[in-house]
Amino acid sequence: MTAYADLPLIEQAIRTFAALILVTSFALLAQSRVVAAIQVFAWQGFLLAALTALVAWNSGLTHLYISAALTLALKALFIPWLLIRQARRLGILRDLDAVIRPGLTLMAAGALVIFCYNVVVPVREFTQVVTRDAIAVSLALVMIALLMLITRRKAITQVVAFMSLENGLFFAAVTATQGMPMVVELGIAFDVLIAAVIFGVFFFHIRDSIESLDVDQLSRLREIND
Repeated sequence: MTAYADLPLIEQAIRTFAALILVTSFALLAQSRVVAAIQVFAWQGFLLAALTALVAWNSGLTHLYISAALTLALKALFIPWLLIRQARRLGILRDLDAVIRPGLTLMAAGALVIFCYNVVVPVREFTQVVTRDAIAVSLALVMIALLMLITRRKAITQVVAFMSLENGLFFAAVTATQGMPMVVELGIAFDVLIAAVIFGVFFFHIRDSIESLDVDQLSRLREIND
């Protein structure tokens, strides 16, 4: 097993950014304030943009600089600003109605990280150390985001979890394969932007219809209609 200190400096930096991005996923689970969770998501987007720029500099792929700029503009600035603005206009400041207690949720997230690292063990002989760790971290980011989707009841925090899940997929594309074709990346960025705007419109329509963004109330409303 290669020691961290024996890795090239650029690979050490990539692994450090990967660890920080993973920490932000745990921070998302630990937040009870909606605005704080969105701010953590913004930091996750900032770290992802910085990592993308670092990979672009190391690989010499100029299109990754565009991806880094789009990630910074959308996931670290515009989408968090939009979600915070909507949360404040809707008066949603806290999300205390978690299905599982935060402590148990964090323990479950830790177990998921261990599981993800064990899953990628079979590819040890076929990939580099950084690539293997990147696959494990990206899988952990996706699993933790799914855990957040399951354990949170407010629609707006579930949107944050959905965006964090997309960050996990983007992280894998950047670190393991050094990015996707530019057309695909632009398409995904546009889709994420449109999704954020549509979610914002739905928030207000849902609030006006049932005066709540609790997904449990939406489920009960569906059962009544059935």
